[in-house]
Amino acid sequence: MKIDCAFVGRVLRAFIREELNKAGFRRGLLGLSGGLDSAVAAALAAGALGPKNVLGLILPYGRSFPGDVEDAQLLARRLKIRSRVLDIAPMVDAYFRAVPTADRTRRGNKMARERMSVLYDFSVREKALIIGTSNKSELLIGYGTIHGDLACAVNPLGDLYKTQVRQLAAHLRLPAKILRKKPTAGLWPGQTDESEIGLSYEELDRILYRLVDLRLSRAEVVGEGFAASRVDRILDRIKRSQFKRCLPPIAKISGRTIGHDFLYPYDWGR
Repeated sequence: MKIDCAFVGRVLRAFIREELNKAGFRRGLLGLSGGLDSAVAAALAAGALGPKNVLGLILPYGRSFPGDVEDAQLLARRLKIRSRVLDIAPMVDAYFRAVPTADRTRRGNKMARERMSVLYDFSVREKALIIGTSNKSELLIGYGTIHGDLACAVNPLGDLYKTQVRQLAAHLRLPAKILRKKPTAGLWPGQTDESEIGLSYEELDRILYRLVDLRLSRAEVVGEGFAASRVDRILDRIKRSQFKRCLPPIAKISGRTIGHDFLYPYDWGR
């Protein structure tokens, strides 16, 4: 699963630049979490658009993760992109005062969506498109929040597994502190991605690669020595999260329906 990082980097920088240009934009913005994925996306965007045309919004919930804020600020300085810190706690807390809950998942989803709400407001303010940071591992198992961290205009990382994003990060010479950090969504103290998923990204990616890229059957993957229970868990998550990878289906009534017959740019105005 090794990638040619120099080649992939060139392809992804061109992708960002060309996709934004198609939509008439020259600027991009993204949420900087202080983690690996957003760091790689920011570095690619800075290379594609120029640092002055990239804004990184650092959106902590209160003072829960001061180290992540420091890491995000360090990255912004290293890349010479613009950045701004905005605390989402007042907005999130105001909502949960009206609709109280102790459910950490609900609170986490609200935080993710509040961050994206801020990003979309700044998208209008800055005349910039949002660059996504979700990787292939997360997209395949549905590890993300609809209208939260999964939302974006373009996603340069969506066809790279987490372990491949780490390879690219090393090639881009991102800060060692970020490279070594345990992946977390920053939703509550002690939360890590791998503890929620139930296995390491290394094992997850090896199984996903065989199921998705190599198109091996369940039996073939298990036959290679992977635990059947883990393969089944991953297959179940892939199936149950399909709705997160699709636009909402539209019921077909007319002769030309969005998503069915009206699909391509050359259809516009005809």
